Amino acid sequence: NSFATRTSTCGELRSAHVGQEVTLYGWIQYQRCFSFLCFSWIRQGLFLVLRDFQGLTQIIIPQDEARSHVKKLLSNAPVESVVRVTGIVSPRPPGQENPKMPTGDIEVKAETAEILNTCKKLPFEIKDFVKKSEALRMQYRYLDLRSSQLQYNLRLRSQIVMRMREYLCNLHGFVDVETPTLFKRTPGGAKEFLVPSREAGKFYSLPQSPQQFKQLLMVGGLDRYFQVARCYRDEGSRPDRQPEFTQIDIEMSFVDQAGIQRLIEGLLQYSWPEERGCITTPFPSMTYEEAIADYGTDKPDTRFGMKIVDISDSLRRLDIQFLQKALSYPHGTVKAICIPQGVRYLKNKDLKSLKESAKSQFNQEIMEIICRPDGSLKSVLTKFLGEKQQLELIQALNMQVDDVVLLAAGEHKKVCSALGSLRLESADLLEAAGLVLRDPTTFHFLWVVDFPLFLPKEENPTELESAHHPFTAPHPSDTSLLYSDPTKVRSQHYDLVLNGSEVGGGSIRIHSAEQQRFVLEKVLKEDSEVLSHLLEALEFGAPPHGGIALGLDRLISLIVDAPSIRDVIAFPKSFRGRDLMANAPDYVTPEELEPYHIQVSWPLAEKEAKKN
Repeated sequence: NSFATRTSTCGELRSAHVGQEVTLYGWIQYQRCFSFLCFSWIRQGLFLVLRDFQGLTQIIIPQDEARSHVKKLLSNAPVESVVRVTGIVSPRPPGQENPKMPTGDIEVKAETAEILNTCKKLPFEIKDFVKKSEALRMQYRYLDLRSSQLQYNLRLRSQIVMRMREYLCNLHGFVDVETPTLFKRTPGGAKEFLVPSREAGKFYSLPQSPQQFKQLLMVGGLDRYFQVARCYRDEGSRPDRQPEFTQIDIEMSFVDQAGIQRLIEGLLQYSWPEERGCITTPFPSMTYEEAIADYGTDKPDTRFGMKIVDISDSLRRLDIQFLQKALSYPHGTVKAICIPQGVRYLKNKDLKSLKESAKSQFNQEIMEIICRPDGSLKSVLTKFLGEKQQLELIQALNMQVDDVVLLAAGEHKKVCSALGSLRLESADLLEAAGLVLRDPTTFHFLWVVDFPLFLPKEENPTELESAHHPFTAPHPSDTSLLYSDPTKVRSQHYDLVLNGSEVGGGSIRIHSAEQQRFVLEKVLKEDSEVLSHLLEALEFGAPPHGGIALGLDRLISLIVDAPSIRDVIAFPKSFRGRDLMANAPDYVTPEELEPYHIQVSWPLAEKEAKKN
C-alpha cells in the first residue's frame, strides 16, 4: 500500500485486523457462493463484494438512517464500478464464514463511500468461467485483464523475469544491454517487418532476434550479455507464436555447449515458481537423430510413452509386396506405434481419422493391428505371419490385450514424421475419451542436440539452408566435412524442449571470419555483403562465444497451462496478427507517406479492406 491512499488491499484483511478502520478501493464484484447479483439481503442488510488486484472483501452496507446516503450510493452502483469504502473490520457471524475466501472470516461495515467511476453495460461478464470469444476478449482486452487468471499469469511472469535478472546479473555477472530495434535485413530465416526511412528506397528491418548485436557485444569484450528482448517476425500467428514476442536473450564468451546448458538449468531452477513444484537438473539429453527415430519430431513430449518402434527385422522375411518395396529404399524402414487400450478408448471413426491424417499430411499409408482378448492379432498382415512371428511382433511392440498398433512402411524420415504426428493425435483422442497420459502439472525438460548444420530447401532440395541460422558453428568432429560434404555436418546447435514444445534454442557461434564467409557464400549462396559489418568484426580478434534464447511467452504459457501464448501477454495480436482493440494496422494518408517516398495502390488496399 506504499504511495497509495488506501490503507489495505481487498485481499489482505484477516481476523487480526478486527476493530481497525480501513479504506479500500476496488471494483464491485459478486460472490460466487451467493446470488449472481452484486448485493443481497443479509441479516436485514445488504452486502457487496469489493475486488482489487489482490483479492475480495465483503462489504456490509449500513441500514441506519444516518448513513442512508451510503446505502443509496452503493446499492445503485452498477457491477464493475470503481468505489472507495471506509469502514470497520468486523468478524463474520458464526456459521457465515467462507473458507474459500482468504478474507472469509471478516467483513467491513461501511461508514463512508464514494463512487469514483461508474461502469456502463459490459460486453461480457468479468468471470473466469464465463465463455467469451477470443475476438471479443481482445477487442476489450482492458476488461479481460481484470480476470483473476490473466492477473495471475501476468504477475507470475513478472516474478519469473525478476528472478531471472537476479540470477544472471547479480549472481553470475551478466550485463543487461538494450540493442537496437531498427536494423537491416538478415539473410535466411523468417520474414522480417520492414520500416521505411526518409532515404528513397531504403528500409530498416525489425530484428527477428538480437543475434548479430549479441555476437558483436562479445567482440566488444562484454563477456556476458543478457536482455529481455522484443523480437519480430512477419508470419501468421499460431497458438504458440506472435508477430511480436519476447525472448530471454543470452550470450557468453569462452563457453562451450555444456556451459550454456548448465547455465540455463540453473536459471530455470532459480526462477521456477514454488507453487509448480521443483524441477530436477541436469535435464536429460538426446540427439536429433534419436528424437526423430523414437518420437518422429525434434521436440518430443516425453511425459508419455508410445515410442516409435522399428520392426523392420521382424517383417523383413515376409513376402508382402508393399513391405518389400519399402525396405528396398536406401533408407527404407517399417515402424509402428502401440496405442495402449486403443480398442477400449478409440472408435472406428477415430482410427479412420488417424489414417486419413497420415495420408493427407504425409502421403503415408497406415495399417492397423489389434491385440484380441485371447492374445492373438487381428490385421490383414496376420495371414502372412506364423505363430512365432506374431509372438516376435507382440514382444517387440510390448503389446497388451486391447492395444492397437499403427504400422507404416517407407522412407525413414517420412515414416517417423507420420507416426510422430499420429502419436500426438492418438494421445489427444485417448485423453478426450478419459485416459490421462500427459499430466499438465508435470514438467519434462529435454535437451535435443547434434542437429544437422544444413537442410535441403523445401522448394529446391538441391540447395541448402541453415537448420538453425547461418552463424551456427559446425560440430568440432565434422569441421572437415564442411568443405567436402556439408550435408553430413552436425552443428553445435541445441534446443530446450518442455512437454513437447520448444522453449529455447541456441548454439556455439562461428567466430572465424573465413569460415563464416565460406558458409554464407559457398554453402548457402548468400550475398555476404549484407553481413560485411559482422564479417569485419570477426577479423578483429573475436573470442569463441555461444548463447541461447528462451521463448518467454511460450515458457510462461506452459507453466500456467494456458491454451495459447496470447493468455500470458498483456496486449497480444490476433490469430491474423491484428490489434483488435486499436484496429491496427491501419491506413495512413498519402501526405504522411510522402516523406518516405512510398505510394500505395489504393484500389488494391480498398479491396483488401473489404476482404477483411
